[in-house]
Amino acid sequence: MSAAVHGGRAKCLQRLIRLGMPVPTTLALSFDAVLQIAKGHLPDLAAMLDPFGPSPLLSVRPSSQDPDWGGPGAILNIGMNDESHAALSKRVGEAAATALYVRFVQSYAIHVVRLDPDVFDFPNLSDASVLRAALETFEAEADEPFPQDVSVQLSEVLRSMARAWDGTSARLLREAKGAPVDAGLGLVVQALALGVGADESGSGVIQFVSSATGQPQIIGRYLSQSQGREALNDRAGAIYLTSDPRGPALEDISPDNFAALVSYGAIARTRLREEMQIEFTLEDNVLHILDAVRIQRSSRALVQIAVALATDEVIPREEAVMRVPPNALSEMLHRQVDPTAIRDIIVRGIGASPGAATGRIVLTAAEAQASAARGEACILVRRETTPEDIRGMHAAQAVLTMRGGITSHAAVIGRGLGVPCVVGASDLTIDRKRQEIVAPGGRRFASGDTITVDGTTGTVLAGAPDMLEATLDDAFQTLLAWADDFRDIGVRANADTPADAQTASNFAAEGIGLCRTEHMFFEGDRLGVMREMIFAETADDRRVVLDRLMPMQRADFVKLFSIMDGRPVTIRLFDMPLHEFLPYDKAGQRDLAEQLAMPVSIVTDRVQALSEYNPMLGMRGVRQGIAVPEIYDMQARAIFEAVADVAGRGLPVQPEIMIPLISAMREVELIKGRIDAIAAAVQRETGVSFAFKLGVMVETPRAALRAQDIVKYASFLSFGTNDLTQMTYGLSRDDAGRFMSAYVQQGVYEEDPFHTLDLDGVGELLAIGAARGRAGRPDVVVSICGEHGGTRAAIGFCRTQKFNYVSCSPFRVPLARLSAAQLALAEQMPAGGRRATMPPISMK
Repeated sequence: MSAAVHGGRAKCLQRLIRLGMPVPTTLALSFDAVLQIAKGHLPDLAAMLDPFGPSPLLSVRPSSQDPDWGGPGAILNIGMNDESHAALSKRVGEAAATALYVRFVQSYAIHVVRLDPDVFDFPNLSDASVLRAALETFEAEADEPFPQDVSVQLSEVLRSMARAWDGTSARLLREAKGAPVDAGLGLVVQALALGVGADESGSGVIQFVSSATGQPQIIGRYLSQSQGREALNDRAGAIYLTSDPRGPALEDISPDNFAALVSYGAIARTRLREEMQIEFTLEDNVLHILDAVRIQRSSRALVQIAVALATDEVIPREEAVMRVPPNALSEMLHRQVDPTAIRDIIVRGIGASPGAATGRIVLTAAEAQASAARGEACILVRRETTPEDIRGMHAAQAVLTMRGGITSHAAVIGRGLGVPCVVGASDLTIDRKRQEIVAPGGRRFASGDTITVDGTTGTVLAGAPDMLEATLDDAFQTLLAWADDFRDIGVRANADTPADAQTASNFAAEGIGLCRTEHMFFEGDRLGVMREMIFAETADDRRVVLDRLMPMQRADFVKLFSIMDGRPVTIRLFDMPLHEFLPYDKAGQRDLAEQLAMPVSIVTDRVQALSEYNPMLGMRGVRQGIAVPEIYDMQARAIFEAVADVAGRGLPVQPEIMIPLISAMREVELIKGRIDAIAAAVQRETGVSFAFKLGVMVETPRAALRAQDIVKYASFLSFGTNDLTQMTYGLSRDDAGRFMSAYVQQGVYEEDPFHTLDLDGVGELLAIGAARGRAGRPDVVVSICGEHGGTRAAIGFCRTQKFNYVSCSPFRVPLARLSAAQLALAEQMPAGGRRATMPPISMK
């Protein structure tokens, strides 16, 4: 028997029987058999009923390949009729027999014949009068008496459940959960264990680890004189499983059966290689095991269980690594909204940085900093963020923007900081005059009101719902250590500050693959110094101002090198249009004029002079370094003096300098000449010898196409997939969110190319660039450092193309480590077998 033929429940029951557990007689119908039933072709019912003996009582349960795909509800007490009611009344008492009969009539009427449930609700009747009313109502509503033949009852139940699986709503629901279009349903017919009787009888469920933490713990409920999972629904009447001073427990009432359940749990864990929840029934103090299902579990429990099973050698470590989806780690790294909490959704956007946070609304970066100074949690709400907002983003608990996509400024910085972020909430507007945000339907939230940003789901919620805290326990670390044993590609982090680098180091990144130095210029008083440099009239004046920044930069690099402790640190030279350092509003320009002691008109003229129609394609990156070389000269000296400082103290250091936005070999040659000269000068001045690597960031299609020439002067190529995607598609990564959903829905693009790496177009450029780079320099190091670097698809592509490493945001490093290991292990696994067709199987 295979789960791909008869479903997971049937396969599990077969194994429980083989393990010697007291499972009632069970018959399994295959997917193909159920499909034929849906078409009106019933199996031989007499042959089906034969294993159950005369006058059987039965239950039918669904058995899909994956329990998460759902299925129709179970039907119990099939076979109840006037004759069996009379016989059962003598055995268990008339009240209990009547309750079983009524339950079946109601269930059959509502779920099989599809009659109105309301007409079978009899709150003012009891005992035999309820049964009489139910039978009479059925006959009146269905225009026929309630069927007394068990074969008729069973055939109609089977037909109803088979057709329910093919219903439109059921199909759409399971496809939303990842089921294939042709997913099949099996059915399990089982002899009924009553759960009622003169001696101790009832039903319950038991599991042996916590669904929340995965730690060992006996959890469950038991309800006397009940069926199925009633113990979970009737908590008032249910009792504990283990001895408890608060009340009676199954362990006290029926110690032998409790001990047997514990034993069966241990057997199931070892032989089924999983933590299972066991559904059981006692009938006259005789234990029956009805089912065992994989317990529901949180992300924390998922990791804990996988690691515990591997540690106990129940499963190999490879399987433990494969069992944990990378997104589960993301949930553990950040606070999350409690799944059971009430969610009052204000607006939906794009979940750009995972996790959730609650705080007061603030509309400017300055307000966010003021809130942080007062110790008040805040949410920074902006139309879109700019580099000038970075300090406010540091101060805020979360960020919400109206514009932007998955690689917009807010998204990239949010992921780097580990701050929850929702972008592209275009249905939201900011009323600056009233200091309010206006949501769909006219709902208004004033500055200071409390909201919650859920960057995992892309929703913004009113108020402060309950949260689940982040959890990085020993199991988390153990799983990732195992993953590192199996992966075959390096994982570095994009880290712009010492704090980012420390986070990256904590997550065992193998180095820094991208340090965006321009973000450092917004820290503390540096913004003011940069603005002075922009207004300097000559190169010498610019050098004088930059000399004040150089010690700050050097101190940053010393910290980065020290934190990474000998691991490589790739520092990207300045890559930002200068106008982004200047205020765009009149109030800000007046303040700047006052700081610089200049007329406002000069400030305004300079802002206008630096403005560009398309700054992302204008004066930035290497173009700035060639036209205004003083910035790169200062940065190179700061880097090398930091290297000399660290190396001079006997500490290991691996500096790598990366030139951004390259499109021509001559650009690299020019910058390399200046950097080499500065390196030689610093070595002479300090007396410390050191080595460094110089490489380029491949962000333009031309750089990819001319990589064979470029590597004459570059020892590594790091593909910046954010800009490369933008330039390949001709899309603005900040504006594409306005129409991207329509493009994806209509199949123009399979996925948002800023969210999932375009393997066909951008991927071909990556492959061409890597191949041509290696042709020009066989030992060239090739990597990607764009935001795609932490995604599974990009990691898989990079492995195929033999890239040396990927680099991603610090909080994505654990996910990348796990994804890389799973991709490597998947290549070692045998291909899955084909599904076979089988007749019903009887299990005794």
